[in-house]
Amino acid sequence: MIAVSSSNLKAVDYDDAGLLVAFRSGSLYRYYGVPYDRFTGLLNASSPGGYLAAYIKPYYSYRKIR
Repeated sequence: MIAVSSSNLKAVDYDDAGLLVAFRSGSLYRYYGVPYDRFTGLLNASSPGGYLAAYIKPYYSYRKIR
């Protein structure tokens, strides 16, 4: 997992299944089918939480892992 500077997100990771997001609350979510360029956009965003809300959550299915 790669730590991100965010008040809401703790860390993110990417693999063949898509995007993995760890929240500061302790929740862990998998976002399916997210392209790699969206992952890099999240890593480079000035607000990773805002980027997730604007460019990932509305467009990709997800599941809470914990």
